[in-house]
Amino acid sequence: MTHVLLVDDEPLAREELAYLVTQHPNISSTAEADSVEEAMEQIMDKKPDIIFLDIHLTDESGFDLATKLKKLKKSPYLIFATAYDDYALKAFKVNAMDYILKPFDETIVHEALDKAISIIKPSDTSPKKKTEPIDAIPIQGEDRIFLVHPKDIYLVSVEDKELSVHTKNEAYQTSGSLSKIETRLPTDIFIKTHRSFILNTTKIQEIQPWFNNTLQVTLDNGLKVPVSRSYVKPFKEMIGLS
Repeated sequence: MTHVLLVDDEPLAREELAYLVTQHPNISSTAEADSVEEAMEQIMDKKPDIIFLDIHLTDESGFDLATKLKKLKKSPYLIFATAYDDYALKAFKVNAMDYILKPFDETIVHEALDKAISIIKPSDTSPKKKTEPIDAIPIQGEDRIFLVHPKDIYLVSVEDKELSVHTKNEAYQTSGSLSKIETRLPTDIFIKTHRSFILNTTKIQEIQPWFNNTLQVTLDNGLKVPVSRSYVKPFKEMIGLS
């Protein structure tokens, strides 16, 4: 079973989150802390598997604790749980694996726990590998911030100044620019095919000639993406077409 530590300086917030966490069938116990010092004592003593951490603690920052966790030989799975939605990128840099927003929703809390448990306690019997920090991209949703790994992104597009990040079955609308998110994507698998599209070349299912010496790419989730004339040559070179 799984032990969870809740770090928040607001007793009501801890109480609410503790209730939601204990409703999850795979959580065996919880502990609470309202400061970085108390949290470190709990971590050393109880060795929690998962930590829910608020950013603003009394006269302290949750990032102080996150920095200390990075130095541990085996650090707990870290989920930031906060009322502030503008620290996601900084949270990722201190190895946070998820980021949820107050007020807490049971479904979102349980989704975060499911994800955590699947990583720290995989059900298969294969040898366990050390969990490396996920180079995830924070994407602002309506009620939470999603951390999406680049390998799971099929396409990034912009239309009418709205940026969309497409995975196999989802499309997340978010703020920002295509050029900014392009800097976060690995250049060995992603390529710009149009001023409004960047695609993941590992997700290509089919390529068809299109009008005026352009191409149309079909991804394996059914999305169709144009390759405009000025991008055809670098696109062909990247995927090995003569």
